[in-house]
Amino acid sequence: MTALTRAGIAAERTREPGGSEGAEAIRRLLLEGAEERWDAISETLLFYAARREHVTRLIRPALERAVWIVCDRFADSTLAYQGYGRGLPIPELKALHHFVLGDFAPDLTLILDVPVAEGLARAAKRSGNADRFERLDHAFHERLRHGFHEIAAAEPKRCVVIDAQGDPESVHRAVLAAVTERLGGVLKS
Repeated sequence: MTALTRAGIAAERTREPGGSEGAEAIRRLLLEGAEERWDAISETLLFYAARREHVTRLIRPALERAVWIVCDRFADSTLAYQGYGRGLPIPELKALHHFVLGDFAPDLTLILDVPVAEGLARAAKRSGNADRFERLDHAFHERLRHGFHEIAAAEPKRCVVIDAQGDPESVHRAVLAAVTERLGGVLKS
């Protein structure tokens, strides 16, 4: 966000699920409780209810004001988690997306990639209290990582996979380079 501010670009940081009052309420339902709290379809519908609320109340109005949105997760996460991870059919998830949001999609998606064991270790260290998804087994997370790679391969003009195994400064430079290359302009850290 600092690089965008320095470049004179108005931007707002948000997250999914969440980002608006209603979506934050749904976030709590999705991330808390037992791993088996929701089946894959119910989970997906909750994510899309939160996403619809988020896009309608926060994202679209910001974009209409020419404010960039930097969102931690979006629809690709649903494809990866509920599609590749939980086994729901990808075409049906894409149809649901189209029903809920039409052709609305990010201009750029950055996929910060690390091996599963490292990602889970980082998540445990960061929060100390794993959410429902972080507690899922290693095989789920391998399918998830594979799914993100498949999504990136299918949409190379929109998606960039960034090796996030390095130190934070190196990863930051890679993110800035990807944003500059894909969206134009020169961003400085």
